[in-house]
Amino acid sequence: MTDAVRERYERFALEEAPGRSALYADWAAGVAADPDVRAVLARIPANRRQPPLVFAVTRMLGAPSAGFTQWREFLLAHADAIVAECETRSIQTNEPLRLAPLLPVLSEIDGPIALLEIGASAGLCLYPDRYSYRFVDGDGRLRRALDPSDGASPVVLTSEVRGAVPDMRMPEVAWRAGIDLSPLDARDGEDRAWLRALVWPGEEGREERIAAALDIAAADPPSMTRGDAIDEIDAVAASAPQDATLVITTPGVLAHIPWAPRHALIERIRTLPARWVTIDAPGLHDAWRPPVDAADWPGFVVALDGEVRAAADPLGRWWEWRAPRRPPRP
Repeated sequence: MTDAVRERYERFALEEAPGRSALYADWAAGVAADPDVRAVLARIPANRRQPPLVFAVTRMLGAPSAGFTQWREFLLAHADAIVAECETRSIQTNEPLRLAPLLPVLSEIDGPIALLEIGASAGLCLYPDRYSYRFVDGDGRLRRALDPSDGASPVVLTSEVRGAVPDMRMPEVAWRAGIDLSPLDARDGEDRAWLRALVWPGEEGREERIAAALDIAAADPPSMTRGDAIDEIDAVAASAPQDATLVITTPGVLAHIPWAPRHALIERIRTLPARWVTIDAPGLHDAWRPPVDAADWPGFVVALDGEVRAAADPLGRWWEWRAPRRPPRP
Protein backbone atom coordinates (compact mmCIF):
# COMPACT_ATOMS: atom_id res chain seq x y z
CA MET A 1 0.00 0.00 0.00
CA THR A 2 2.90 2.38 0.68
CA ASP A 3 3.93 1.84 -2.96
CA ALA A 4 0.59 3.31 -4.06
CA VAL A 5 1.19 6.29 -1.77
CA ARG A 6 4.66 6.79 -3.23
CA GLU A 7 3.40 6.66 -6.82
CA ARG A 8 0.55 9.09 -6.13
CA TYR A 9 2.76 11.63 -4.38
CA GLU A 10 5.56 11.33 -6.93
CA ARG A 11 3.05 12.12 -9.67
CA PHE A 12 1.71 15.08 -7.73
CA ALA A 13 5.22 16.42 -7.10
CA LEU A 14 6.25 16.11 -10.75
CA GLU A 15 3.06 16.88 -12.68
CA GLU A 16 0.45 18.69 -10.59
CA ALA A 17 2.10 20.99 -8.04
CA PRO A 18 4.85 22.66 -10.16
CA GLY A 19 3.86 26.14 -11.24
CA ARG A 20 1.09 26.26 -8.67
CA SER A 21 2.64 25.54 -5.27
CA ALA A 22 6.37 25.06 -4.69
CA LEU A 23 5.68 24.15 -1.06
CA TYR A 24 3.26 21.36 -1.97
CA ALA A 25 5.72 20.05 -4.56
CA ASP A 26 8.37 19.90 -1.83
CA TRP A 27 6.07 18.14 0.63
CA ALA A 28 4.90 15.60 -1.97
CA ALA A 29 8.43 14.77 -3.07
CA GLY A 30 9.36 14.30 0.57
CA VAL A 31 6.42 11.96 1.17
CA ALA A 32 7.38 9.85 -1.83
CA ALA A 33 10.90 9.37 -0.44
CA ASP A 34 10.01 8.82 3.24
CA PRO A 35 8.79 5.35 4.30
CA ASP A 36 7.70 6.51 7.78
CA VAL A 37 5.45 9.23 6.37
CA ARG A 38 4.10 6.89 3.69
CA ALA A 39 3.18 4.38 6.41
CA VAL A 40 1.06 7.02 8.16
CA LEU A 41 -0.69 8.07 4.97
CA ALA A 42 -1.33 4.43 4.05
CA ARG A 43 -3.64 4.28 7.08
CA ILE A 44 -5.97 6.80 5.39
CA PRO A 45 -8.63 5.34 3.03
CA ALA A 46 -7.47 5.58 -0.60
CA ASN A 47 -10.25 8.03 -1.52
CA ARG A 48 -9.17 10.35 1.30
CA ARG A 49 -5.40 10.46 0.87
CA GLN A 50 -5.09 12.78 -2.14
CA PRO A 51 -2.17 15.17 -1.59
CA PRO A 52 -4.28 18.38 -1.61
CA LEU A 53 -6.66 16.92 0.98
CA VAL A 54 -3.95 15.56 3.27
CA PHE A 55 -1.92 18.75 3.05
CA ALA A 56 -5.00 20.90 3.75
CA VAL A 57 -5.88 18.82 6.81
CA THR A 58 -2.38 19.17 8.23
CA ARG A 59 -2.42 22.94 7.69
CA MET A 60 -5.87 23.26 9.28
CA LEU A 61 -4.55 21.34 12.31
CA GLY A 62 -1.54 23.64 12.63
CA ALA A 63 1.28 22.35 10.43
CA PRO A 64 3.78 25.11 9.67
CA SER A 65 4.06 26.43 6.13
CA ALA A 66 7.71 25.43 6.09
CA GLY A 67 9.88 22.82 4.41
CA PHE A 68 9.29 19.10 4.37
CA THR A 69 11.41 18.41 7.48
CA GLN A 70 9.19 20.58 9.70
CA TRP A 71 6.01 19.27 8.08
CA ARG A 72 7.19 15.68 8.59
CA GLU A 73 7.78 16.32 12.29
CA PHE A 74 4.25 17.70 12.65
CA LEU A 75 2.70 14.79 10.76
CA LEU A 76 4.47 12.11 12.80
CA ALA A 77 3.64 13.89 16.07
CA HIS A 78 -0.07 14.20 15.20
CA ALA A 79 -0.54 11.10 13.05
CA ASP A 80 -3.69 9.79 14.74
CA ALA A 81 -5.48 13.15 14.60
CA ILE A 82 -4.51 13.66 10.94
CA VAL A 83 -5.67 10.19 9.90
CA ALA A 84 -8.98 10.66 11.74
CA GLU A 85 -9.59 14.10 10.22
CA CYS A 86 -8.80 12.93 6.68
CA GLU A 87 -11.37 10.14 7.06
CA THR A 88 -14.13 12.73 7.53
CA ARG A 89 -13.03 15.32 4.98
CA SER A 90 -13.32 15.72 1.22
CA ILE A 91 -11.97 18.29 -1.19
CA GLN A 92 -14.60 21.05 -1.29
CA THR A 93 -12.78 23.74 -3.21
CA ASN A 94 -15.24 26.62 -3.42
CA GLU A 95 -13.69 28.99 -5.96
CA PRO A 96 -15.88 31.99 -6.89
CA LEU A 97 -13.47 32.87 -9.72
CA ARG A 98 -15.13 30.06 -11.71
CA LEU A 99 -18.02 32.50 -12.16
CA ALA A 100 -15.90 34.66 -14.50
CA PRO A 101 -16.18 32.30 -17.51
CA LEU A 102 -19.78 31.46 -16.51
CA LEU A 103 -20.92 35.08 -16.57
CA PRO A 104 -21.40 35.31 -20.36
CA VAL A 105 -23.40 32.07 -20.22
CA LEU A 106 -25.61 33.39 -17.43
CA SER A 107 -26.04 36.51 -19.56
CA GLU A 108 -27.85 34.42 -22.17
CA ILE A 109 -30.58 33.46 -19.69
CA ASP A 110 -33.51 35.77 -19.09
CA GLY A 111 -33.94 36.74 -15.45
CA PRO A 112 -34.81 36.70 -12.76
CA ILE A 113 -33.06 33.38 -12.21
CA ALA A 114 -33.30 30.82 -9.42
CA LEU A 115 -29.79 29.44 -8.97
CA LEU A 116 -29.28 25.86 -7.78
CA GLU A 117 -25.73 24.52 -7.45
CA ILE A 118 -24.85 20.83 -7.19
CA GLY A 119 -21.88 20.23 -4.91
CA ALA A 120 -22.24 23.72 -3.49
CA SER A 121 -19.79 23.42 -0.56
CA ALA A 122 -20.39 26.78 1.20
CA GLY A 123 -22.26 28.25 -1.77
CA LEU A 124 -19.67 30.82 -2.87
CA CYS A 125 -20.56 30.27 -6.54
CA LEU A 126 -24.19 31.21 -5.84
CA TYR A 127 -23.48 34.96 -5.77
CA PRO A 128 -22.60 35.97 -9.35
CA ASP A 129 -24.56 39.19 -8.87
CA ARG A 130 -22.68 40.19 -5.70
CA TYR A 131 -19.13 40.13 -7.11
CA SER A 132 -17.20 42.56 -9.30
CA TYR A 133 -15.57 41.35 -12.52
CA ARG A 134 -12.42 42.57 -14.21
CA PHE A 135 -11.69 40.92 -17.55
CA VAL A 136 -8.14 41.53 -18.76
CA ASP A 137 -5.84 40.56 -21.60
CA GLY A 138 -2.70 38.47 -21.29
CA ASP A 139 -0.71 41.53 -20.19
CA GLY A 140 -3.19 42.45 -17.49
CA ARG A 141 -4.76 45.36 -19.39
CA LEU A 142 -8.43 45.88 -18.60
CA ARG A 143 -10.85 44.87 -21.38
CA ARG A 144 -14.18 44.92 -19.54
CA ALA A 145 -15.39 45.73 -16.01
CA LEU A 146 -18.73 44.93 -14.40
CA ASP A 147 -19.94 45.72 -10.89
CA PRO A 148 -23.10 44.98 -8.91
CA SER A 149 -25.89 47.55 -9.15
CA ASP A 150 -24.99 49.00 -5.75
CA GLY A 151 -21.31 49.51 -6.60
CA ALA A 152 -17.99 47.68 -6.52
CA SER A 153 -17.86 44.49 -4.47
CA PRO A 154 -15.20 43.53 -1.90
CA VAL A 155 -14.80 40.40 -4.04
CA VAL A 156 -13.16 41.26 -7.36
CA LEU A 157 -12.87 38.40 -9.85
CA THR A 158 -10.04 39.11 -12.27
CA SER A 159 -9.84 36.74 -15.24
CA GLU A 160 -7.93 36.74 -18.52
CA VAL A 161 -10.07 36.65 -21.67
CA ARG A 162 -8.37 35.17 -24.72
CA GLY A 163 -9.90 36.23 -27.99
CA ALA A 164 -13.17 38.12 -28.35
CA VAL A 165 -15.10 39.41 -25.35
CA PRO A 166 -18.76 38.34 -25.66
CA ASP A 167 -21.79 40.30 -24.54
CA MET A 168 -22.15 40.18 -20.73
CA ARG A 169 -24.36 41.65 -18.03
CA MET A 170 -24.87 41.20 -14.32
CA PRO A 171 -27.44 38.48 -13.63
CA GLU A 172 -30.59 39.04 -11.59
CA VAL A 173 -30.63 36.28 -8.96
CA ALA A 174 -33.91 35.90 -7.07
CA TRP A 175 -33.18 32.65 -5.19
CA ARG A 176 -30.09 30.66 -4.22
CA ALA A 177 -29.87 27.04 -3.14
CA GLY A 178 -27.30 24.26 -3.02
CA ILE A 179 -27.09 20.50 -2.58
CA ASP A 180 -24.01 18.89 -1.08
CA LEU A 181 -23.14 15.62 0.65
CA SER A 182 -21.56 17.68 3.41
CA PRO A 183 -22.51 21.35 3.03
CA LEU A 184 -20.41 24.00 4.70
CA ASP A 185 -21.73 27.06 6.52
CA ALA A 186 -20.05 30.38 5.74
CA ARG A 187 -20.98 31.54 9.27
CA ASP A 188 -19.15 28.65 10.97
CA GLY A 189 -15.56 29.25 12.03
CA GLU A 190 -14.40 25.66 11.48
CA ASP A 191 -15.97 25.48 8.02
CA ARG A 192 -14.35 28.78 7.07
CA ALA A 193 -10.98 27.50 8.30
CA TRP A 194 -11.36 24.34 6.19
CA LEU A 195 -12.09 26.29 3.00
CA ARG A 196 -9.12 28.55 3.59
CA ALA A 197 -6.88 25.53 4.28
CA LEU A 198 -7.86 24.08 0.89
CA VAL A 199 -6.11 27.00 -0.83
CA TRP A 200 -2.69 25.86 -2.00
CA PRO A 201 0.26 27.88 -0.64
CA GLY A 202 1.53 30.14 -3.38
CA GLU A 203 -1.88 30.89 -4.93
CA GLU A 204 -1.62 34.64 -4.56
CA GLY A 205 -4.81 36.43 -3.53
CA ARG A 206 -6.99 33.34 -3.50
CA GLU A 207 -7.35 32.94 0.26
CA GLU A 208 -8.28 36.61 0.61
CA ARG A 209 -10.84 36.29 -2.19
CA ILE A 210 -12.46 33.26 -0.57
CA ALA A 211 -12.52 34.95 2.85
CA ALA A 212 -14.30 38.00 1.38
CA ALA A 213 -16.76 35.76 -0.50
CA LEU A 214 -17.48 33.88 2.73
CA ASP A 215 -18.46 37.18 4.33
CA ILE A 216 -20.96 37.82 1.52
CA ALA A 217 -22.46 34.34 1.86
CA ALA A 218 -22.60 34.62 5.66
CA ALA A 219 -24.59 37.86 5.42
CA ASP A 220 -27.25 36.27 3.20
CA PRO A 221 -26.96 32.47 3.43
CA PRO A 222 -28.37 30.30 0.63
CA SER A 223 -30.76 27.44 1.26
CA MET A 224 -28.56 24.34 1.63
CA THR A 225 -29.69 20.71 1.45
CA ARG A 226 -27.54 17.85 2.73
CA GLY A 227 -27.66 14.70 0.61
CA ASP A 228 -27.00 13.08 -2.74
CA ALA A 229 -28.06 15.29 -5.64
CA ILE A 230 -29.83 12.51 -7.53
CA ASP A 231 -32.06 11.95 -4.48
CA GLU A 232 -32.67 15.59 -3.59
CA ILE A 233 -32.71 17.51 -6.85
CA ASP A 234 -36.43 17.12 -7.64
CA ALA A 235 -37.59 18.41 -4.27
CA VAL A 236 -35.12 21.29 -4.18
CA ALA A 237 -35.92 22.31 -7.76
CA ALA A 238 -39.65 22.25 -6.96
CA SER A 239 -39.06 24.74 -4.13
CA ALA A 240 -37.67 27.39 -6.50
CA PRO A 241 -39.93 30.39 -7.18
CA GLN A 242 -42.19 29.74 -10.15
CA ASP A 243 -41.71 33.22 -11.62
CA ALA A 244 -37.94 32.74 -12.01
CA THR A 245 -35.92 30.71 -14.52
CA LEU A 246 -34.38 27.73 -12.75
CA VAL A 247 -30.64 27.48 -13.51
CA ILE A 248 -28.78 24.38 -12.28
CA THR A 249 -25.00 24.66 -12.12
CA THR A 250 -22.37 21.93 -11.76
CA PRO A 251 -19.10 23.91 -11.61
CA GLY A 252 -16.26 21.41 -11.24
CA VAL A 253 -18.28 18.85 -9.27
CA LEU A 254 -18.95 16.07 -11.79
CA ALA A 255 -15.39 14.75 -11.52
CA HIS A 256 -16.12 13.77 -7.93
CA ILE A 257 -19.13 11.63 -8.90
CA PRO A 258 -18.54 8.07 -10.24
CA TRP A 259 -19.33 7.42 -13.92
CA ALA A 260 -22.78 5.78 -13.65
CA PRO A 261 -24.36 8.16 -11.10
CA ARG A 262 -22.72 11.10 -12.90
CA HIS A 263 -24.56 10.28 -16.11
CA ALA A 264 -27.75 9.54 -14.22
CA LEU A 265 -27.55 13.01 -12.64
CA ILE A 266 -26.95 14.68 -16.01
CA GLU A 267 -29.99 12.93 -17.49
CA ARG A 268 -32.08 13.92 -14.47
CA ILE A 269 -31.06 17.58 -14.82
CA ARG A 270 -31.97 17.52 -18.50
CA THR A 271 -35.50 16.29 -17.74
CA LEU A 272 -36.22 19.21 -15.41
CA PRO A 273 -37.69 22.56 -16.57
CA ALA A 274 -34.32 24.22 -16.06
CA ARG A 275 -31.21 25.50 -17.79
CA TRP A 276 -27.95 23.67 -17.08
CA VAL A 277 -24.70 25.62 -16.77
CA THR A 278 -21.43 23.78 -16.23
CA ILE A 279 -17.66 24.08 -16.27
CA ASP A 280 -16.11 20.63 -16.26
CA ALA A 281 -13.30 18.55 -17.74
CA PRO A 282 -14.00 17.54 -21.36
CA GLY A 283 -13.68 13.79 -20.81
CA LEU A 284 -16.20 13.57 -17.97
CA HIS A 285 -19.23 12.83 -20.12
CA ASP A 286 -20.46 12.80 -23.72
CA ALA A 287 -23.23 15.40 -23.38
CA TRP A 288 -21.23 18.16 -25.10
CA ARG A 289 -22.65 19.57 -28.33
CA PRO A 290 -20.75 19.62 -30.60
CA PRO A 291 -18.63 16.73 -29.28
CA VAL A 292 -15.36 17.77 -27.63
CA ASP A 293 -12.07 16.02 -28.30
CA ALA A 294 -10.61 15.78 -24.80
CA ALA A 295 -7.10 15.21 -26.18
CA ASP A 296 -7.19 18.48 -28.11
CA TRP A 297 -9.19 20.74 -25.77
CA PRO A 298 -7.42 23.33 -23.59
CA GLY A 299 -8.64 23.34 -20.00
CA PHE A 300 -12.27 22.72 -19.07
CA VAL A 301 -15.46 23.10 -21.11
CA VAL A 302 -18.04 25.79 -20.32
CA ALA A 303 -21.48 24.88 -21.64
CA LEU A 304 -25.16 25.82 -21.52
CA ASP A 305 -27.54 22.85 -21.71
CA GLY A 306 -24.58 20.84 -23.00
CA GLU A 307 -23.91 23.29 -25.84
CA VAL A 308 -20.26 24.33 -25.80
CA ARG A 309 -19.62 27.99 -25.13
CA ALA A 310 -16.00 28.36 -24.02
CA ALA A 311 -12.73 26.77 -23.01
CA ALA A 312 -11.57 27.76 -19.55
CA ASP A 313 -9.04 27.24 -16.82
CA PRO A 314 -10.56 24.86 -14.23
CA LEU A 315 -10.58 27.64 -11.61
CA GLY A 316 -11.58 30.45 -13.97
CA ARG A 317 -8.22 32.22 -14.21
CA TRP A 318 -8.56 32.45 -18.01
CA TRP A 319 -11.18 31.61 -20.63
CA GLU A 320 -11.74 31.75 -24.37
CA TRP A 321 -15.20 32.22 -25.89
CA ARG A 322 -15.80 29.67 -28.65
CA ALA A 323 -19.47 30.21 -29.51
CA PRO A 324 -20.81 32.57 -32.18
CA ARG A 325 -20.89 36.17 -31.02
CA ARG A 326 -24.37 37.28 -29.95
CA PRO A 327 -25.80 40.68 -30.83
CA PRO A 328 -25.85 43.08 -27.86
CA ARG A 329 -29.04 43.17 -25.81
CA PRO A 330 -31.22 46.24 -26.39
